[in-house]
Amino acid sequence: MGFIAAGALTRVWTVQNAWPRETIMAQPLLFTPLQIRNVTMKNRIVVAPMHQYASDQGFATDWHLMNAGKYAVGGAGFVMMESTKVARNGCGTVGDTALWDDKFIPSFKRCADFIKKHGAVSGIQLGHSGRKARLTRPWEGGKPLTGNEPEIYDWEGWELVAPSAISPGDGVPTPRALSHNEVRDMAVKWGEAAQRADKCGFEILEIHAAHGYLIHQFLSPATNVRTDQYGGSEAKRMRFAIEVAECVREVWPAEKPLFMRLSCEDDAGWDLDQSVRLSAELKKKGVDVIDCSSGGTLGRLSPMDSARAKTYGYQVPYAERIRREAGVMTMAVGHIVHADQAEAILQSGQADMVALAREIMYNPNWPMDAAQKLGADPDFKLVPPPLAYWLSKRAKSGFEGRPSTYADGLGAPPAKG
Repeated sequence: MGFIAAGALTRVWTVQNAWPRETIMAQPLLFTPLQIRNVTMKNRIVVAPMHQYASDQGFATDWHLMNAGKYAVGGAGFVMMESTKVARNGCGTVGDTALWDDKFIPSFKRCADFIKKHGAVSGIQLGHSGRKARLTRPWEGGKPLTGNEPEIYDWEGWELVAPSAISPGDGVPTPRALSHNEVRDMAVKWGEAAQRADKCGFEILEIHAAHGYLIHQFLSPATNVRTDQYGGSEAKRMRFAIEVAECVREVWPAEKPLFMRLSCEDDAGWDLDQSVRLSAELKKKGVDVIDCSSGGTLGRLSPMDSARAKTYGYQVPYAERIRREAGVMTMAVGHIVHADQAEAILQSGQADMVALAREIMYNPNWPMDAAQKLGADPDFKLVPPPLAYWLSKRAKSGFEGRPSTYADGLGAPPAKG
C-alpha cells in the first residue's frame, strides 16, 4: 500500500496484481471538480508556478508553450505559469518573463489558449524579486550579475530596490529603499499587470508574496525596518501585501479567482500566526485561495533547501491551519509525491487542492497516472484522444504487465509508496 498522510480519514487499498489497479473507494476527491467563483477545475491537481529562465527579454517562448502544454495534456486541472514580473527591476535573473508592457501579451496568450484547449484551467503568477534581483541562474550559483553578460538588456532599468537598504549577504549589493510614493506606485504595477493577464486569457491569477521576494520582504521584520506606514508594527508590514491585493482585485474580473502565495513561516521573524492573521485580512479583500509555502528570507536559499524540507508534505500543516483558522481556501504544496498521499490530504480536510512542482516535472503525466492508481479514470478520459485511445486499448487488451510507474522493473516488486 502507498504512503498515507498522518491524520487521513480515508485509506486507499489496491489489488497489487491487477492493472489498472482496482481501488476500493468512492470517486476520489482528487478527481472531483472544484469551482471557485465562475471557474471550474476538472480536478484538484495544480501545476505550481516554476521559473523556467527561458524568456527572450521578457517574452514567453516556444519553451514556455511546450512546458505548460505538456502539463495540460498530462491531465492537470490547473496549470499556473511562472512568476512573471510586474516591473523591469523586479526580474530576479536573466530569462524572467514579463507583463509590465502590453507588448508581452501575445506571447502569453498563445500559452493560455493552448492550456485551455487541452482541458486545464490556465493561470499565471505575478511577482517582483526586490533585493533578490540581478543574480545569475540557480545552476550558475545565484551570484550577482555584473551587467556585462551577453544576455543582459536594460541594465540601468534593473535597479535593486527593496523595502529597506539591507543586503541578503553573500556578496549581493545593498538595494535602495523604495520611497513612500514608490511603494504605492509599485502596488499599482501589480494591478496593471493583472489587466494584461486578463487580456492574455488567463483564468486564475496568483500574487507571489513568498520566498523572500518583494512582498515578503515587506512582511518580514528581518528585511523591513521602515518607520513609515509600511513598516514597524505587524499591521504596517502587512499594508503593502494588502494594497497589492486591493489593486489587483479592483481590476481582475470578479468572476475570476485570485490566489496569493505566502511563506507561512520564514525563520526570520515571520511566522504562521502572522500568516493566519494576514490570510483572514486578504480574504476580506477578495483573495480566494492562500497558496501555502515557506522560507526564502535568509540568504539566497530556496524553501527546498531548508532543514524542514526533508519529508513528504512538509508544508501541508500550514495549509491545514490557515484553512481552519482564517476560513479561506488553501492549496497545499511541498513534496506531494504520491496519488494516495494527495488524496489523503484532501480527505482529511488539510487543503482544498494540491500543487506539484518537482514531482510533476519528473512525471508530466502525473495526473493521468494518479487517476489510474486511484481507479478514477479507467477509460483515460482525463487526457486528449491521441493518448486516451491507445492507453485505454492497452489497458483493456489483457496485457498482463503494468506501466513503468507501478514497479521498479521486470521481475521487481511494486515500487514502495
